[in-house]
Amino acid sequence: MADLSMKIELHRKIVPLEALQALADGHRSAARRVVLCHGCFDIVHPGHVRYLQAAGQHGDILVVSLTGDDAIEKSDGTRPYIPQQYRAENLAALEFVDHVVIADGPTAEPVIDALRPDLYVKGSEYEHSDHPGLARERARVEAGGGRVLFSSGGVTFSSTTLLENLQRAERSGQRSDTAGLDMDDRLAASCERWGLNTQFVAQTLIRMRGQRVLVIGDALCDRYSFCESARCADEAPVLSVSPSHASVYPGAAAVLAAHVQKLGGQATLISAGGNDATTQEMDQTLKNLGVTPVWLRVRESLPSKQRYVADGQKLLKVNHGVPQPLDSAGEAALLAAADATAAAGDGLDAVILADFGYGTLSPRTVGPLIERLGPNGHRVPLIAGDVSGPRRSLKAMRGCQLLTPTEHELRSIAGDFDGSLPSVAAAVMQELNVPCLLTTMGKRGMVLFYPRDPDPAHWFDHRLRSEHLPSLAGHAVDVVGAGDALLAATVLARGAGATEPQAAYLGALAASIVVERVGNLPVSAVELATAAARRPELRPPAPTMRLAAGISVPQPLRSHPA
Repeated sequence: MADLSMKIELHRKIVPLEALQALADGHRSAARRVVLCHGCFDIVHPGHVRYLQAAGQHGDILVVSLTGDDAIEKSDGTRPYIPQQYRAENLAALEFVDHVVIADGPTAEPVIDALRPDLYVKGSEYEHSDHPGLARERARVEAGGGRVLFSSGGVTFSSTTLLENLQRAERSGQRSDTAGLDMDDRLAASCERWGLNTQFVAQTLIRMRGQRVLVIGDALCDRYSFCESARCADEAPVLSVSPSHASVYPGAAAVLAAHVQKLGGQATLISAGGNDATTQEMDQTLKNLGVTPVWLRVRESLPSKQRYVADGQKLLKVNHGVPQPLDSAGEAALLAAADATAAAGDGLDAVILADFGYGTLSPRTVGPLIERLGPNGHRVPLIAGDVSGPRRSLKAMRGCQLLTPTEHELRSIAGDFDGSLPSVAAAVMQELNVPCLLTTMGKRGMVLFYPRDPDPAHWFDHRLRSEHLPSLAGHAVDVVGAGDALLAATVLARGAGATEPQAAYLGALAASIVVERVGNLPVSAVELATAAARRPELRPPAPTMRLAAGISVPQPLRSHPA
């Protein structure tokens, strides 16, 4: 019962922003002097404690606001280390802190407006800062009759430095996995904040059924030759293998369409092909999966990739086929096919443009496709884009609603390999007028960027929201096709009404299924539902946590001497 009482007390201290004004009015009516502090508090260290203690001595009530998870912009976009719920509880556990509030934004401005503090205390390191956010905070405090004080309590630490040291130690093997907050706990806190659980996943999968999605891009044939154990040849130091059997998979834009179909959508693929046996083989493979292929018969043969695998390890990849850009007649046929598909039936729910570098798409055709299919044409609600490698066509995807480049592809197109990932993402998104960008980073997972204001006129008036999703794969076996599964599931989830973080999570879950098996197999809705049921972060919290969070208690007005 002691643990439950402590949890209840912590939750009594954590105040929603909309209740802050009434709380402040109550304190002022009792002649209590209100002090406000603000920060990220990613790791509450001795410097924070001294700073907050010193600030509290200047008044009767100490309110601490912290920056929400999606408003923290740090270097590679993977911060914060501690989710906002836990950071709030850490601060609420300090006896001298009266109230804690989570700010929806990078500054304390909304908190200042609601609280109108008598004193706003910032660390002494900010005294000579010319940051525009701090200037706005100061103006709001003074407009409300308060004043600003710079004081750090005599001890200065840096959360960023502490975390960098911990991460360096972890990489060098000097720190055990139990030293920090468990990744499952961090992810569970994020999923709770995003409204993600197994029931939501099941409902979203149902809503994904029947969505009409057009995929435009290069179709490839992925061939896997599975071999007996490799050994060194007798005549030279080269590998010697004996192929035992082979498998053929749809690749590139073809597997994108296959993912859409197997996840419950109705996929149509437009791609450049030929009259060769490989194109015919891929045509039949896609039709067997339920995909409707539309071929532009402009190539001599369909490109293919041959992979040799022994003991689960890929030994060699051989690429067959060269880039063959469409001529003017081919471009006209591509646009006409897209028009005809979009005009058929009840129209399209989404379009995916995927440039894999073999010529079906180019900067000359991407722009006209978006123009024809978007708000000024067939009014497709969602257009998403992706590229394989640093391709100029990414720059032509202006007006898409979603892009999913790798970090390298994003930095290449921006020409910036040194800036922070959030700043690079924001610059590209603003230039291309794209409201949602999901940047993949291999083993480090991915970072989602999206605007705070849904109004397109104000997408870039404020710092973008950012959410880090760690890799959900237990053990990566074959990463081929992971990005395609990510994009297909994310698009379908967005079309089914999921928010940006919810859709990105489902995309990450689909990608994790792909990388844990050999071969470019499409992910099915059943597989995605099964994987979701096994994820610990999607399960309900422990009963004591539900009880503590669900108890309705009045906001605290802790007694202080007049």
